[in-house]
Amino acid sequence: MFKIFGGKKKEEEREVLEIEPEGRVDCLCDFTFNFHWQHNGEKMDPSWLIPGTEITFGTVVEHLKQGGDVRIIADAGHRLSSSMGVDLQYFGGTGKDIPVGDVYVEGDVDSRMGISMTRGSIYVKGEVKEPMGNLVEVRSSQKNYRQFRSITDIATNGLQGDKLVGAHLEGKKFTIQDGTVKDTVGARLDRDLQIIFQGNVDLSTGILMRQGLVRVNGNAGKNTGALLNGGTVVINGDTDDFTAIDMIKGHIIVNGDAGKFLAANKKNGYVLAKKGSPIPPATEKKLEISDHNVLLTMGFRPQSFKKFE
Repeated sequence: MFKIFGGKKKEEEREVLEIEPEGRVDCLCDFTFNFHWQHNGEKMDPSWLIPGTEITFGTVVEHLKQGGDVRIIADAGHRLSSSMGVDLQYFGGTGKDIPVGDVYVEGDVDSRMGISMTRGSIYVKGEVKEPMGNLVEVRSSQKNYRQFRSITDIATNGLQGDKLVGAHLEGKKFTIQDGTVKDTVGARLDRDLQIIFQGNVDLSTGILMRQGLVRVNGNAGKNTGALLNGGTVVINGDTDDFTAIDMIKGHIIVNGDAGKFLAANKKNGYVLAKKGSPIPPATEKKLEISDHNVLLTMGFRPQSFKKFE
């Protein structure tokens, strides 16, 4: 059912698609359809009806792509708005960011909300379970809702009048210290800017980055630097397994243990870490003078580091 959801702080009203799913449904507004390319539609398909509705998962995503808003009259499950704002090549898109509508949730949201999200806002009336995705909170433009925007969106397009909660943006330095655990911090970042995260993170820090720097002053989870395509990821602590998996190019620095299955299927680039168990053909190598200089620039003592390339 299409309605105008009044009260939005916008120059003009936008169409809103209201959905009232049966139970807490995962992957609503998920632009990847739960990584459709991995399961070929066996786990989820755009043509499937959202339980309890006559609306398909694909209809919701297309509505957002057309600039409409979505209102979920229920709690939302895991991975709400995954990769929202990305025109994915897998589905015939450009692979670039596109403007999208916003998502409103009238209840709670389960974990991994907004993983790899690059555009739009999510407004939530209830609680949000951690880890959340590539999001920071801003002072809400809507009464009784919390508002979240993509870290990458703010880094790329600025605050656009919003005021950050638990974070600070000044010039080319974006510092986040909101006390939450996040996934995919800096996903698809393509700007010469530093994102500094104070605390621990979970999955896929810096995934699909093209330029810039993401520095985490804490530990990181699995798949750190997955599909990294430029730029630098710095973890001032340990990472879990599969660091640099499918890495295309760029640099990863881990001031600790980079875990098992390091650099699996890595194409180019390198990892500097104090410890790690690489997957061949990646091997441990001696540091070069240029590596020493990089580590010193980042504030680390090179003597205890190893190079995995």
